[in-house]
Amino acid sequence: MTGTRGGGPGSRRDPGRRRALLEAADRVIQREGPEASMAAIAAEAGISKPILYRHFGDKSGLYQALAERHIRRLIGTIREEFSRDDPIRQRTRSTIDGYLSTISKNLNLYRFLMHRAGAEDAATHSVMSTMIRDLSRELAEVMIAEGEMADRTRAYVWGHAIVGMVQTAGDWWLDHDDEVPREAVVDGLADLILGGLPAAATGARAQQLFREPEFPR
Repeated sequence: MTGTRGGGPGSRRDPGRRRALLEAADRVIQREGPEASMAAIAAEAGISKPILYRHFGDKSGLYQALAERHIRRLIGTIREEFSRDDPIRQRTRSTIDGYLSTISKNLNLYRFLMHRAGAEDAATHSVMSTMIRDLSRELAEVMIAEGEMADRTRAYVWGHAIVGMVQTAGDWWLDHDDEVPREAVVDGLADLILGGLPAAATGARAQQLFREPEFPR
């Protein structure tokens, strides 16, 4: 099936129809889990599979549209929490808690996008990876702006590491949420992040002094 990925002619003529199709896909995935089929999504929307593809170009286009719809919403939640005018520990905890709360409430959609669609389709994986990298860069810039990290390279390393760490810990917690309270994961991650940042910043300053010693002339 060929067409323009991310939106065919039909979707450009009627964005409301495209939105309705994505909502039908959401319902099926939430109900049936990550293995939800394109045929089931088309049936939920009351159309045939070829018509479903026509709106998105192909299956990859549908995957990408779903990824952009939900990953952007998730990132919006994270940004909102972290941009609050609160102490750094409170913001860190509320940001992690907001992330874990969102993925647990939308478990099947999260697993569909992060595990099935991302694994099946390279373009969808690229869309999600790009948005996650953008978030990591934003976090690095916040650490620099707030004086947490003076070394830009180290700030970017930590920004990407923190996002990856929270995402991986979240995946683990989703498999153990009946045994491990969300608050325990939030506290554990916040302690690790906030305990590590000062050490990383101190280490960066020490390295800078070592690289640029001031000898008497």
